Amino acid sequence: MSQQVEQLFERLWQDYISRTPSAPKVHDVLGKGHDIVNDHVAFRTFDIAPVRLEALAEHFLALGYKEGGDYHFEAKKLRAKHFEHDDPTLPKVFISELMTEEFSDSLQQKVKAMVAQVDAAAVKADNFLYSGTHWQVSHADYLELLEESEYAAWMAAFGFCANHFTVSVNYLPGFDSLEQVNETLKQSGFTLNTSGGEIKGSPEVYLEQSSTMANRVPVEFADQTVEIPSCFYEFAKRYETADGKLYSGFVAASADKIFESTNVA
Repeated sequence: MSQQVEQLFERLWQDYISRTPSAPKVHDVLGKGHDIVNDHVAFRTFDIAPVRLEALAEHFLALGYKEGGDYHFEAKKLRAKHFEHDDPTLPKVFISELMTEEFSDSLQQKVKAMVAQVDAAAVKADNFLYSGTHWQVSHADYLELLEESEYAAWMAAFGFCANHFTVSVNYLPGFDSLEQVNETLKQSGFTLNTSGGEIKGSPEVYLEQSSTMANRVPVEFADQTVEIPSCFYEFAKRYETADGKLYSGFVAASADKIFESTNVA
């Protein structure tokens, strides 16, 4: 089972670095030849069958993952869940979905038209989590979606894939704090997400997070190719709770700001 999990994450990683060319450079800067342990991998989707959050989660539940916490993002109109494995070295999984009915008729129609092109059988396929878009949208449609929801626009452009991987600072040799990680990244030329401060969270909520801003990559829309923000790399440091174990959940207020790593400048 763990071999299957590792294979899935390796395929997700290879797909992720195809649109996040800076990610291997992060490994060079922080890992210095050591293996990097990933804290979690995040996915985005819509709240419409057959691609609802639960459909994506099935791929991980089948590999021994268990449900963790539930999260709600009021301003961005998202719901999310996280999943974790008994093996603490395997990444947690964070899946969010856009609550489309809280948006305009125009956005709902565009999203429904995209999802209608997804074959329900494809959702169950082993490669679905890195299958990308199952539709074509125009750049104009992308921009219209972007006016209402960066999340919806990102999904229109990239579809089903890892939105970000996350370095576990707890397992990172040579670094004691997230501040050190951030300073090293900045000195190496990386741009960090400063929404809500460079570090989101605190030891008091048992989790600190930071992230790079998304790479910009060319995307082929139905009518033209345009360079837009793709994926980013996150960094997380977890703290022990009263029972002496590392906190394994997520902090919605912090995650809300991390979502802005893919914002269009």
